[in-house]
Amino acid sequence: MLRKHIVMVGCTAPSHVYPSLGVIGELVRRGHRVSYVVGAPLAALVAPTGADVVEHPTTFPLGEAAVWPDDPAEAMRVFLDEAIAIHPQLIARFDKDRPDLVVYDIGGLGAPLLGERYGVPAVQLSPTLVAWEGYDEDMASVMEPIKTSPSGVDYAATYAAWLASHGISADPWEWIGHPSRVLSLIPRAMQPHADRVGSHVRFVGPCLDPARLADRSWTPPSSGRPVLLVSFGTAFNDQLPVYRDCVAAFAADWHVVMSLGKHVSASDLGPLPDSVEVYESVPQLAVLEAASAFITHAGMGGATEALWFGVPTVAIPQAADQFGNAAQLEALGVGRHLPAESVTAASLREAVEEVSSSASVAARLAELKAEIRGHGGVSFAADAVESYL
Repeated sequence: MLRKHIVMVGCTAPSHVYPSLGVIGELVRRGHRVSYVVGAPLAALVAPTGADVVEHPTTFPLGEAAVWPDDPAEAMRVFLDEAIAIHPQLIARFDKDRPDLVVYDIGGLGAPLLGERYGVPAVQLSPTLVAWEGYDEDMASVMEPIKTSPSGVDYAATYAAWLASHGISADPWEWIGHPSRVLSLIPRAMQPHADRVGSHVRFVGPCLDPARLADRSWTPPSSGRPVLLVSFGTAFNDQLPVYRDCVAAFAADWHVVMSLGKHVSASDLGPLPDSVEVYESVPQLAVLEAASAFITHAGMGGATEALWFGVPTVAIPQAADQFGNAAQLEALGVGRHLPAESVTAASLREAVEEVSSSASVAARLAELKAEIRGHGGVSFAADAVESYL
């Protein structure tokens, strides 16, 4: 295939960037020129793929003072406001360097407008669940309060006006919720009603970045103790009481590896035994490869990676799709949903012991691990992207 120019429109959230990196790197290795649009703070995540990083300023809540809105429509507005703000920059850049194809993360809201402008397909790389036939009816009780709230009405009005300014008369909820071309980067097992997903969605499965898989900057302990990973991702990690409960529950006979994020430091936990390692962040794939259990907020990225390595989960969801992901892991028979209000040292201990010692959980995980690794992965996904050129 001739070398093509592919524009990838991402967004400035690490959990949205990681799922695409393996695919982008593979496309670059195949000789394509990829321009990856992302906020400047995350440019270093993208650079190793070999893509041309198109940096832009960001308004995303990042760093120690970062606080995401609790209101769902206001949280969605963060993505919309950034997309509107950077769109003139993207037009100025790509009018002079037109793409042959646009691919985009679910948060890269301006990408379909670029596809329309340049007359090329826009293909969503979805790192989370997609809508199924009957989704709007099934989810009405969840979505209607969001759509009819003052913030939801304002969100839709702002979105519709932006689309109209580019010659598109579409209902914004339909536009964002039902894209015409999708490559799903999650395990089919994590997709609700997978049998009702339309043919416009192609399940290419998880595409773990080979560079992250090869990272061995963390090594397992020599103690022989089972390893427990504790991580609440990059946005919901202000969890000091949970971290303290984990130390109390597991330090005596587990090896605990905790990724604290920027809100909590090791000093907040007091003196720690050698059996507890704490970091701002960890090479999660390396730890999961050695782990016997994973305490997680059930973001789709972490849930997928746990299934990839066959690690049972105790999920403490905090927001957004995490509650559905936690329920799905439990329904699959590979995890336990522990509501945040029920977390104590004792309940954590009970849940972790339950999932890590169960023969049926281990068998189900082995089955799903084989199924997920058989999806196709990075090479299959890159083939799918090329099929739209």
